[in-house]
Formats: sequence, C-alpha cells, structure tokens
Amino acid sequence: MLLIVNTSFAQDIRVSGTVKDATTGEPVAFAFVLVKGTTTGYSTGQMGEFTINAPANGTLVISLVGYQETEVPIDGKSTMDILINPDVENLDDVIIVAYGTAKKGSFTGSAATVKKDDIVKRGVTNVTKALDGLAPGVMTTSGGGQPGSSASIQIRGYGSINASQTPLYVVDGVPFDGAISSINPADIESMSVLKDASAGALYGARGANGVIMITTKRGSSDRTSVTYRGTVGISSRSIAEYDLVSQDEFVELTWEALKNGYQYRSGMSEAQAKALASANMSKNLGGEIYNPYKNYTWETLIDPETGKLKTDAKSAWNESWMDEITDNAAIRTEHQFSISGGNAKTKYMASFGYLYEDGVLKTTHFDRYSGRVNVDHQAKYWLKAGLNANLSYTESNSQQLGEGTYTSNAWYTAQFMAPIYPMYLKDAEGKDILDENGNRQYDYGEEYGRPKAEKFNTLGNLNDNKYEDKRDNVSFRANIDFGGDDEKMGVLKGLKLSLNMGGDMVSQNIMNYYNMYHGDGAASKGDITKYNVRTFSYTINQLLTYNRKFGKHSIDFLAGHEFYAYKYNYLMANKTGLVDGIFDLAPGTTLAGGNSYTDNYRVESFLGRINYNFADKYYISASYRTDGSSRFHKDFRWGDFWSVGASWRLSEESFMQNTKDWLSNLSVKVSYGSQGNDDLRTYYAWQSFYDVTYPNANNSGAIVTSLENKEVTWEKKATLNTGIEASLFNSRLSIAAEYYHTKTTDLLLSYPMAMSTGFTGYNDNVGSMQNQGVEFMVRGTIFNNPNFMWDMSVMGSFNKNKVTALTAESDEITGTYLIKVGMPIYTYYMAKSAGVDPVTGKQLYYAYEKMEDDGSVVGEYITSDYSKASSSRYYHGSRAPKLSGSIGANFRIFKDIDLSILTTYSIGGKILESSYASSMNATYVGDTWNRAVLRRWQKPGDVTDVPMIEIGGSYTTTDRFLIDASYFAIKNITLGYSLPKRVAEKINASNLRIFVNLDNLALFNHLDGMDPQQTFAGDTDYTYAPIKTTSFGIELNF
Repeated sequence: MLLIVNTSFAQDIRVSGTVKDATTGEPVAFAFVLVKGTTTGYSTGQMGEFTINAPANGTLVISLVGYQETEVPIDGKSTMDILINPDVENLDDVIIVAYGTAKKGSFTGSAATVKKDDIVKRGVTNVTKALDGLAPGVMTTSGGGQPGSSASIQIRGYGSINASQTPLYVVDGVPFDGAISSINPADIESMSVLKDASAGALYGARGANGVIMITTKRGSSDRTSVTYRGTVGISSRSIAEYDLVSQDEFVELTWEALKNGYQYRSGMSEAQAKALASANMSKNLGGEIYNPYKNYTWETLIDPETGKLKTDAKSAWNESWMDEITDNAAIRTEHQFSISGGNAKTKYMASFGYLYEDGVLKTTHFDRYSGRVNVDHQAKYWLKAGLNANLSYTESNSQQLGEGTYTSNAWYTAQFMAPIYPMYLKDAEGKDILDENGNRQYDYGEEYGRPKAEKFNTLGNLNDNKYEDKRDNVSFRANIDFGGDDEKMGVLKGLKLSLNMGGDMVSQNIMNYYNMYHGDGAASKGDITKYNVRTFSYTINQLLTYNRKFGKHSIDFLAGHEFYAYKYNYLMANKTGLVDGIFDLAPGTTLAGGNSYTDNYRVESFLGRINYNFADKYYISASYRTDGSSRFHKDFRWGDFWSVGASWRLSEESFMQNTKDWLSNLSVKVSYGSQGNDDLRTYYAWQSFYDVTYPNANNSGAIVTSLENKEVTWEKKATLNTGIEASLFNSRLSIAAEYYHTKTTDLLLSYPMAMSTGFTGYNDNVGSMQNQGVEFMVRGTIFNNPNFMWDMSVMGSFNKNKVTALTAESDEITGTYLIKVGMPIYTYYMAKSAGVDPVTGKQLYYAYEKMEDDGSVVGEYITSDYSKASSSRYYHGSRAPKLSGSIGANFRIFKDIDLSILTTYSIGGKILESSYASSMNATYVGDTWNRAVLRRWQKPGDVTDVPMIEIGGSYTTTDRFLIDASYFAIKNITLGYSLPKRVAEKINASNLRIFVNLDNLALFNHLDGMDPQQTFAGDTDYTYAPIKTTSFGIELNF
C-alpha cells in the first residue's frame, strides 16, 4: 500500500479492513481510502485490504472509477469491512478532452468514451477497427481484410466535399501523424471521440472532422503489476462469396449468350444461331484444351434442342480460383507483456508486443513489434515531468490493388474467372502437367491462348510478385509541469505552467516487384519500383492553467501557444530489365522512372478556454483559438475558431428533490461553435506550379500545370449541439440523446474553368453543406446479484446531409454520382430501369425530354435504347442510412464467467454493387455470371427482371444494381473464465483468465458477396474481403 500523506492526530486509531464489491462480494483492488477532511489516503491491495491511521470519530471516503463514492463513519472501530456499489453512470466519468480532462457531469460538449476493456475484447490489429459500434455518431468502413489495414472513420456525416474528412488523432495530448497500425491496442487506456465544436474547437485547424483522443496506459503509485496476454487464432472470410454459376451452368449460359447474339443482334434464324453458337464455342473459349468435358468436343457438348449439356458429359477438373488463392484457416498470434508500478514520486509502465497475422489471401501478412515506455515523476511538489516513447516496426506483404493492371488484381480475376479455366496446366486428357520435381504448374494462359487474363495466374502472380511495406515508427511525448494543487503552493495553488512536446517519425520502405516471366512485368523483362517515404512531425505547446474553487464557485482557465510542423520526404525509382531473384534496383538495365520531392507544412496557434461551475449545478464553457496555416497565403493565413457551451443539472435543483429515490441525475446541455479545415489535399494552393521539362520540339519548355489563388482560405464549420442525459434507479439505467446541426461554408473545391483554357479549375472557397442528426444511447443493468449480472446498451444515430450551395456554373457529376444543391452529397445519378421487354428480352429504361430542378421529369417514356437512357438520368437516393448503431450485452455468471456480445446494425441507404453488376452483364468471354442470371429472359412471353444475355451486348448502369444497404452484424462475442484464486496462486499469479474471442463473426445483408461497409459513398470495388477471427487466449496478472 502507498502512503500519500501522513498527518498525525493525538486521537488517531489504527483502522484495518477490506473493501469489497457490494454486488459480487469480491475484493476491490486499488480503491482509494481517504480520511475525510485530510489528504491522508491509501490504495487497497490486491485483496482489497487496507490499514490507515484515522481519528476515532472520523469518516473514511472510498473512491474508485466505476464505483459510487462511499463515506463510512469510523465510530471508534479498528476493523471495518466496507461495501461499495458499482456506478454504471460513471464508468466513463472522466473524459479526456482537448488539453485536459473533464467530469462527464460538467462537460458541455459532445464526446463518447471507449474503455480499454472494450478495445481489447475486439482483438483487432488496428485500433481504428475497434470503434465500430462503440460510439454513437461514429461510422466506420470495414477497412478490408488486408492484415494491418486501417478502417476509415466518419464522425457525424460528411465533413467536406473535396477537403479531407479524416478525424484528427491525438495520442497522449499531442496530434499524431504516425501510422495508426503502429499503435498496439493493448497499450491504450481509453479513447475519447470529440464530436462538436465545444469539445474540439481548441484543435482549430485540424478538428473540424472530429477528434479521436487516444490515452495510453500509465503506471500507478502501488506495487509492481505484471501482465501477460497471449492469443492464437484462425482467420477466414467474414462475408459470403458471390453466388456464382457452376461449371455446367457457365457452359450452357455461354452457348446461349452466343446464340442470342447471332439470333437477335445479327438477325439469323434460330437454327442458324444455334449451329453457329456450337461451332464457335471452341474459338470463343480458348480451344479444346480448356474443354473440361473430354468425352465431347465443344461443338458437340450442348444439345441444341434444349440448350443443356449432354447428360453423360463428365468434367475432368473443376478448380475454384478463389479456393486456391485463399486460406480460410490463416493463423494469427499475438503476445502482450507489460509491467507497471511506482511509488509516491515515480510511476512507470513498460510494454512489449508481438503480432503475426497471416492473410486470408495467400502470401499476404502483417508483422508488428512494438514497445512502449511511460514514466511520470513528481520531482517536487511544484515540479512534475513525464516522458513516454513508442517504438514499433511493421512489415507486410499486401495485394496492391492500385498497382499494375486490373487483371493483376487477385480479387477481380479469381472471383470472376470462368469455372472452366483451371489454375494448373492440363494435358489433352485433362490431367495435371507436372514439372521435373513432380509439382503442378500454373496455367498463365499463354501456352494455349486463354481468352481471359492471358499471361496471368492469380496464385502464380501472388507467389512470384512482391508488394512489401516496411516501416520504422518512433513516437515520443514529453512534458514538464510547474505548479499544481498542493497546499504548499499557497496563493498560487491551482496555477500550473505546462511545457509539452511530442513528435512522430515514420520511415517507410516500399517495394513493388513484378516478375519477368508472367503478368505486368513480362513485357519489360521484370519491373521493380522502390519507394522511400519519411515523415516527421512535432508539436510544441506551452499551457498556463488555473483551477480553483471558492465556495460554490469553481473556475478553470487555460491559455496557451502551440506550434506544429510536418515534413514529408518522397523518393522513388523504377527500373526494368531485371535479373531473376534479385530484388534490387542495381541489376535493372533501364531506368524507367524516378522522382523525389519534399513537402513542408506549418501551423501556429494561440488558444484559450474558461470553464465555470456553480454549485455543481450550472456549467459554462467558452474557448477560442486562432490558427495560421502555411497552406494559405500570408494575407489569408489566419482563422479564428471558438465555442460556447452550457450545462444545467436539473436533478440538483430543490424542486427535483422528491425524485432522488429514482432519478440520480438529469442534465441538459447546449453548445455552439466554429471550427476550420485547411486540408485541401495540396500544400501550395496559393502558388502556381510549372513543368519545366515539357517537350517543345527538340527543346524543353515550361508550362503552367496548376493555377494559384492567393485568396483561398479556411473552410469553416459551425456546429450547434444540444443534449439531455438522465440516470435512473440508482444508476441502473442511463439515457442520453443529442441533436446536432452543422453547416460547412467556404467549401474548399476546385472552381471549374472552360476546357479551352487548358485547365479544369483552381482551388477556391465555394459552396456550403449541412448535416443534421440525432444520436441516442440507452444503457442499463437488468439483473445484478452475486451470481448473475446482465447489462445491455443500445445506441443509434441518424444523419441527414444536404448540399446548400455550389458554384453558379454547374452541378458536379462524377460517374454515377451527383453533387447538387438541395440534395445529399453523392446522390446516385443514373438511368432508371423499366424492367425487361417480355417480347424481345431487352432491358428497358425510362427516359424523358426534360428534368426540372426539383427532379420531376417532363415527357417521360420507355425505351430499349441504352444511349437515350444514359442521357436521361434520375436521382436514386444515397448511401446514407436512415438509422445505424449497435446493441451490446455483458453477462457475469457465478462470479467467474464473463460473456460479452456486440452487434451492429444499419437500416436504409443503397449501395451500387459494381461487382454484382459486372457478373450480371458478362460482356466478355471468360467472365462468369452470378446465379441470379438463371432467372433471365429466354423466350418471348417470359416475365422477369433479368434481360436476355449475350456476348458483346451494350448496357448502361441502372438502379437495378442499387442494393439495399441495410445489414445486421455480429461484431464480437467474448467468453471468458477466471480460474479460482487458489489455482492462480499456485503460479504466484493474482488472476488467471482464459477466453475465446469471436470477432466479425457474421453479417446478414441483402446480397451474398457484398460488403455494405466498404465505403461511405456506397460504391464497391474488387477489394480484399473483410475477415473474421476466432481466437483463444490466456491472461495472467502478477
């Protein structure tokens, strides 16, 4: 136990006892036992024990985060057993906010706190994926299944159109620019999501899209504590594969598609079309070598009368490319070790973590070695210093979706490769062709002229090519505090000057290697590109705070200065003509490309905040920050951002006293403020750029490549937030709801210019956009007794977005999306399906002569002409859901068994399922079909929603491929068992727990293969499938 201060009294007695949980009877470790009216206090030991000197007529005050503060009169007793009650409402009582902390009851802004236990339960590699379903108003993408990948996060809807929408990450009080994947989730104590201006305005330039505050674990003024946590797990796909046709069905569909093309597009008779389709099967599908039915030729395989395979046709192979390239038992192992402790003056925490994660896609993986040290030292009562450092090394091999050709994308080629094509070379009898070592050989499609993905074999390319990413990550945070709350400070008590500095450095080395024999590197005899990217940022601030209480009045004042600097160094070289097996640039014969540049970014800030509290009943807060950004010209560099907020605890009013037996707390709050965004994806908007190597006959010339705008300045976001919070029935039920309205003005967009100028546009402040929505959370303890505890939480949010102004010239159309005044951002804008013509089997479309501004149309008609449909687009809603959120439950059974369940849901919105659309319109021979095509039109009189199939047909995207985005997901189930203490004590452990963790367990949606969380905009692509992981683990505390 730790002696904090020892004040001696003549009438003191020695009091010993234990502190236990009132509901479970279990000892409570690390509870703080204080003699009321003094600064004498102790922390309880592992078994809840304490001993303290106190006046015989004194009172003990017991406090611990997560429990109600309890006062117990001593009454001359020397032995006491004290019971304290869990406080559901105050489990996250202390909120980490901008430049400090705040009690939940006094906080006037909007924030959500995620505790360490909830983070660890998820068992994720990247902490961004742990937020899904844990904070209302926060939406995340799935982040894909690439090991180590990050999820994108959106807080309260779209924050901008062209500028960055990424929230600001702050780690231990300093903005973080390192790789999020370098942070070990096991090192995190808590995460706070700041959602409104009152919460985030003090971060000014970088907080407009919300702030995610990450606080790492610290040491404690107690005995040394050692923790080990180890897990081993198996990963597999978390979403079903697309429901594609079988090998037999593919062959029959291909014959029918050829027949339809000849009959309906070329005008042949049905008999002629059938005969020609049979005759051309071999030519279209790559010859007899790719005919798996060796007892028939391609020409004789299909019965022309029925369009079906001959009944005795037998296949010699049926190889699934997806099965070959994926491993649905990929191994994931993780080991975490930490040690913490301290004494009256020094607290420390050190940790080491190792993670290895194999990818579901073969050859992909992620390794991380991480270490962290946090030290806090109270040198004098007026001097405190702290230092923490994080070192990590990560290494991954990925599937670079953005590199090479579309064919080299494993998820595209393998998913939609026709099932007749084998992964491995076959002879004329359909048997494997083995190499001299007896191994199967990949079929790259070159030897026999495969019509799809010639020169590519997905598994072969994965093994022969490399996409390595190695990163060294270093982060540090240091602080020195002068002053504080010690009584020895006298009249200066509560005054503190803090000097803080933090830095993040990432050194990233990337290699993209394409082999010289097959695929993207074959034509150039091998292709290698190496990148070296180094980033370094640092933040220095000086903060002066004053915190005092005078009777019923409390005041908290902050004033400060901050400087932030960021440097980005980029170096790239590309060579071709390689030597097999050497992954260096030197052997390359041709320098195909090279580039390097450096970017610098600076922000200087002055800030201030004042909080006032009267009688723990009325709270007022105001903040101000001014930022100067190097992204803008000096005359338009500075932006002013501010907030005001107020909170009222109605439950503390005298007229509410008769509700105390059932209403623990009732408060309302309101805030309004302004934030800014300078991240317009270029550091030099106010300067023109030139290309001085532009070829001009035999000489180099100079041309302007981008136009300057010295008047471009801050994008501004004003936010109104109101909320109500209630705690009922002795904190067994808590309810919170908030309404917000944000308006973003001076949007950072590209102002369009006439094409004749040679430019598409220039950066400017044009347009505005608004978001408004509601968030709610209900949390309650349904049962709570020594043998069974059950609590539940339900949270949800709704956001409505609308573009309120753009440039006068035109709306912005990007592919199948429209950005238009009066409509949500990324509104689907495409042709409208009118079904299928039952006579001809053609796709029908709605078209019109004119569309009014409100979306109504004039002169609507139906046509089968896809070109007319392409010019007659309709509005079809957006991805935005009507409601999204989560439902969670926690159980404790017989004290030793714990069970937690987290589910998420989304209702409404639409997704443009491009992959599904491609598999419904297989316009190229060799592409397979989705099984939904089996309900296609086949003959006059058929009534269906799937048109006739044909090879080489022309289509346009319609709302037929907009899929309901609603889903329900079982995100996590964790079941644990804490072995009896007598068992743990045999190995000198204070706690021994074993557990099983099921993460991303199941997804229920409207289309097999679809990932409804792939993007915020609602489009889909051929990306790494999300994964689910089953892990088994052990946790030891010493």
